[in-house]
Amino acid sequence: MAKIDLTVIKDRQERAIQRARERNIIIPTFAQQRNPDLIPDNIKDELKGIGLWDVHPRNLFRITWKNEPVAFGGGFGGVNYIELPSSLTGTDARIIALVGKWFPTGAHKVGAAFGCLVPRLVTGQFDPTTQKAVWPSTGNYCRGGAYDSALLACTSVAILPEGMSKERFEWLSKIAGEVIATPGSESNVKEIFDKCWELRRSGEDLMIFNQFEEFGNYLWHYDLTGHAMEEILAQELGLGDTFRGIALTTGSAGTIGCGDYLKHKFPTMKVAASEALQCPTLLQNGFGAHRIEGIGDKHVPWIHNVKNTDMVVAIDDEATMSLLRLLNEPEGQCYLASQGLKPELIEKLPWLGISSISNVLSAIKMAKYYELTSDDVVMTMFTDAAEMYTSRLSEMNQARGPFTANDAAVAFHRYMLGTSTDWMQELTYADRKRVHNLKYYTWVEQQGKTYDEIQAQWYDPEYWSQLQGSLDPLDKLIDEFNQATGLG
Repeated sequence: MAKIDLTVIKDRQERAIQRARERNIIIPTFAQQRNPDLIPDNIKDELKGIGLWDVHPRNLFRITWKNEPVAFGGGFGGVNYIELPSSLTGTDARIIALVGKWFPTGAHKVGAAFGCLVPRLVTGQFDPTTQKAVWPSTGNYCRGGAYDSALLACTSVAILPEGMSKERFEWLSKIAGEVIATPGSESNVKEIFDKCWELRRSGEDLMIFNQFEEFGNYLWHYDLTGHAMEEILAQELGLGDTFRGIALTTGSAGTIGCGDYLKHKFPTMKVAASEALQCPTLLQNGFGAHRIEGIGDKHVPWIHNVKNTDMVVAIDDEATMSLLRLLNEPEGQCYLASQGLKPELIEKLPWLGISSISNVLSAIKMAKYYELTSDDVVMTMFTDAAEMYTSRLSEMNQARGPFTANDAAVAFHRYMLGTSTDWMQELTYADRKRVHNLKYYTWVEQQGKTYDEIQAQWYDPEYWSQLQGSLDPLDKLIDEFNQATGLG
């Protein structure tokens, strides 16, 4: 059965409680992150004097989709999201995206890291006074893990490929206890896993929070991201409108777990899993390297509920890189203004990082494939913003020359308005089973998972539902932990 292990180790839990007491750490419940109205007023008052990215323990309460979109002192409001107009997307369907920029660290992965760390912390399975927290990642997850570790007074080790953006390494050098760069780039996930095994064998006292197998990652998105999307739909669906589905890059498969929640509420909606065309693992059992940072490939994550995936979409990484220039370079923004896009939207387009652009293209392809109309809604997500990729823009300017008005016209019409329905597949039962079976080679043969569990993921109807039932017991443990510190 898939579950969050809530077994309490009393002596270690007491040390964690003492550390939290010493460092003035109060841990929010999932319920409070889902609905900040539940956060005590005294904590909201404290936050008025704290910056969004400040390494301050009260910023744990800002791990929510509902932060006021300001850099300092903000409170809480509705879910942060944007609807993209047809003049930009080239499809009549309504494409609505959650915005990850307004999380601490500027990326929603800080929530996934919270979902992995906190269950181990409040149960005493992880001892912050003796153990290091290891965060293997292709980018934002190890940033989120290092940030959460700093807030929770844990020593952190961030692992990511050496080919990731310079901004990530610069930021991590100031926050993480240690940064390890592994060989390769975005799609070199196995090299990250190999480093984790090396650390396990080193004899150091550490705990590895592998987002690709940690069900806390899935649970955080199932609950927080699922509810956030449901709230947006409650606001935006008018009479005659239909929610058709979500389109998201798989990455660690935490984010796409929101689809399991949404299928409970909207049984006819579809889940599209997206990947890079240069590494078509789900689509063609393929492999390769690509430039869509943050979506790691060449395996199927353990926490991906493949049986609930309806479609696979592949995105050309050249499209994402060209559109990154279009949305951020002055000539690109001027060209978009000439095409009728409103200034207030153009101002927000830098809220899309590379994988965010890939998500938007995936949503457009889904909308075109199903011939959706203005009465149909597809949801996606801006996982992070362009501020994490300014070095990539500089690199492209050096390699290709300045971005011109002609370049902008080509990028917009070829890669945005020209988005087509090539490189996508609607999955049959047998197709889903094929994708699920790919887990065997990574997780059973290499990472120590069992044959019985991979079978249970597919055949046991309670496997995923039992995991989803972990929320209330976990929140109860968080409340008890806070009470024991005397702070909550």
